[in-house]
Amino acid sequence: MTSTTQPSPRQSEDSTAEPGIRTIATSSLIGTTVEWFDFFAYTTAAALVFNALFFPQFDPLVGTILSFGGIAVGYIGRPLGSIVFGHFGDRIGRKTMLVSSLVTMGAATFAIGALPTYESIGVAAPLILMTLRFIQGFALGGEWGGAVLIVAEHAPAERRGLYASIPQIGLASGLSLATLAYLGLNQLTDEAFSSWGWRLPFLASAVLVLIGLVIRLKISETPAFREMQAEGREARVPIVETLRTHSLHVVLAALSFAVVGAVFYMLFTFSLTYGTEYIGHSRGEMLTIATLCSVVALAGLPLAGALADRVSARTVFCIGSVVVGVTAFPAFWLIDSGSLVLAFLGYLLATVGFCATYGTLGILYASAFDVHVRYTGMSLALGLGTLAGSAFVPMIYLELLDMFGGSWAIALYMVVAAVLSLGVASRLRQDAQG
Repeated sequence: MTSTTQPSPRQSEDSTAEPGIRTIATSSLIGTTVEWFDFFAYTTAAALVFNALFFPQFDPLVGTILSFGGIAVGYIGRPLGSIVFGHFGDRIGRKTMLVSSLVTMGAATFAIGALPTYESIGVAAPLILMTLRFIQGFALGGEWGGAVLIVAEHAPAERRGLYASIPQIGLASGLSLATLAYLGLNQLTDEAFSSWGWRLPFLASAVLVLIGLVIRLKISETPAFREMQAEGREARVPIVETLRTHSLHVVLAALSFAVVGAVFYMLFTFSLTYGTEYIGHSRGEMLTIATLCSVVALAGLPLAGALADRVSARTVFCIGSVVVGVTAFPAFWLIDSGSLVLAFLGYLLATVGFCATYGTLGILYASAFDVHVRYTGMSLALGLGTLAGSAFVPMIYLELLDMFGGSWAIALYMVVAAVLSLGVASRLRQDAQG
């Protein structure tokens, strides 16, 4: 069994002939940024305007819950995407699936931007919106595993944690671009924003998709996959092989995601609704806080990856889970103060825990699965983990607020998620072959 901290001789030899790892990492980052921009364009619009445009027949709270339901629909599509993209990613290669996922995500996102609202086509509008969200989730289910592997399997062994965190930065950069786009559109009148302004980020994403596609077409297949393919070690049916040999680690990896989903939506989606409708800050102020936190994450995510190379991904991830659990209540005390500065400090506390957990997630997962089922195992674990630990979190937070009338219930949810992730991540395998 080969440790993940040591490159195989073949891998070291091939790496010298490959394009620079920084070029490969940049290509992965740009493509991932595009896909996350597309994904967050929806989550931001759902928090700000989709309740009125696609669910106007309901009261504002119910409409917001239903528009957040589109987030859940996207996550429902992810396990299916992980199986399909993972199968072909482990059979024919990582690169091909990365290109396919980017095109699929881009087409669905552009279609959302061109979609008529309820006022124009009635109930067909929310039905089509939910279908497009499912397609977005399906594409994202195949994106993440491939994006991590294309850099992790190219990277020198002693820096795999750092390079595996690069695709994670795509989340922060995609989120930054999406929130900045909506922050700029916030200068429009409410009527103009509701009429056409919200569509611009979705339509403009077509340009970003083309850029990402050109770059991804230039990258090469990973040495680890080529070595496995040359030796004829591909799994005939990767999903079956994954469940037969790695089912425990699929479950452990999926459950470990709970803390990431809990803290992420507290920071970047639910925060917009909570800050504007419950605390009284303006839409622009909350978008500014979300943007600042995502900028902090741009530095924090690779820092967590670099630390993982020194002390192990599992250690950094577990520390991050502890940080989320310990700071959940203090963060909401600051947020509930009504002060914008203190609110930012509260969200900043949560950002630290988010960076430590999400920044190490790629190498944590990659180290748990052998190379012949790695794409499938990682993608399936993330798909199931996000379905259980992210899909319904914004709606759960709103329901907890409605039921208990205070943020303490949300903080408690975050503590429970952190404890769960800490417990299962400590048992996750870290010595996979290849």
